[in-house]
Amino acid sequence: MNLLIIENVSMGAVKYGFFDKILLTMFSVIPTLYARRIAAITPKTNSIEVINERYTRIDFDKPYDLVHINFATSSAPRAYEIADKFRKKNVTVVLSGMHTSALPDEAKQHADSVLLGQSELNWLKLLEDFEKNQIKPLYEPIRFDDSTHIPPTDIKLPGLVLSGAIEATRGCPYKCTFCRESNLPGGSQFYKRPVDEVVSEIKNLPQKTFTFYDTSLTIDPTYTKSLFKKIKGLHKKFSCNGNVDVLAHDTALVRLSKEAGCVSWLIGFESVSQKTLNELGKKTNTVEEYRKAVRNIHDAGMIAIGCFVFGFDTDTKDVFDSTISMIKDLKIDIVDFLVFTPFPGTPLFDKLEEEDRILTKNWSRYNMKNVVFKPKNMTSEDLLAGIKKMYKEFYSTPYTVRRVLSCLKLGLYPFFLMLERNVSARMQMRLLKYSK
Repeated sequence: MNLLIIENVSMGAVKYGFFDKILLTMFSVIPTLYARRIAAITPKTNSIEVINERYTRIDFDKPYDLVHINFATSSAPRAYEIADKFRKKNVTVVLSGMHTSALPDEAKQHADSVLLGQSELNWLKLLEDFEKNQIKPLYEPIRFDDSTHIPPTDIKLPGLVLSGAIEATRGCPYKCTFCRESNLPGGSQFYKRPVDEVVSEIKNLPQKTFTFYDTSLTIDPTYTKSLFKKIKGLHKKFSCNGNVDVLAHDTALVRLSKEAGCVSWLIGFESVSQKTLNELGKKTNTVEEYRKAVRNIHDAGMIAIGCFVFGFDTDTKDVFDSTISMIKDLKIDIVDFLVFTPFPGTPLFDKLEEEDRILTKNWSRYNMKNVVFKPKNMTSEDLLAGIKKMYKEFYSTPYTVRRVLSCLKLGLYPFFLMLERNVSARMQMRLLKYSK
């Protein structure tokens, strides 16, 4: 069979320049690992093509037997447009991704079949049924167990990709009320790949640098320490995600990550308000432990990246000043400032819809840069203005230059990471500029 796998990216209203596109190509890992996981597990008796619209134009006239489109909420309109074009040519279309899992009835209007969850195993079942001409309209996720084998994602990608990607673990058991991943079918199942398989895949990566796409590498510190010990001699550089509770207290894990080649840890701080964290069910975060977590990362010679979200019901207009003050006090190196977005499939989406506070279901605006709901303690304009102000202050030229130059002492990889992330931040500022 001739199979096409598409991971669609919605570029929004922003116009990227030549230099921006080069950076996007070089430092991006084709938005998620999903397409490569699907391609890797697909029987090699099939002809497989992987496409991302960021780099490659889709040829609707090619003789594909089946087209598989994986997409996020903000890409839904474009994904449906692509699906409809292929179906008009009598090509079988399969849709997957977090949005599909949250709203399968909507997705089925544009597809012959939909896959729920992130499991590759239901894809294999679909292929078997397709060959028998018995494809089903919906496939539930199949639970992973110790016998499950996820093959390495050594799939050729379009574009010049200088950074690789690895997934050692999958899922998150915490189920915060705003999290789209853990609240989708199968998303809260925490699965660990055999350490030796992950090490082998890292060893065979053609790139010197890579990113762990795991939700968090601090969910099972014992597993992570075992993994880090085995990759110390591979001379790779990587970034990963972790939680405050472990990074603040397990200094052995933090030091070991540096020895293994870690350049940066990204932490989802979400808020500087403990009341907000408690409301969200963010049990891994205690505000008074933020300083310990950041200090441990810095003391080990790595970059601390923070993610903060604004617009929760506990947020008032003073949240912006208090957040930027704490960020500077903690000396966090890179920060993402995001608009709270109630994604379909999450408890907070259901709550806001019940309260009639969802302003739009134009999914292209669900990119964490637009206000798509009615905030409780401020206006939509206040929310966007506050985030824009924080971006402008944190990424001001003098403050940015000081942060970037301070990373020189950490080595070339952290330095170039800082440069790239600051360019990305300026793109995020442009996205906010186009928000209304």
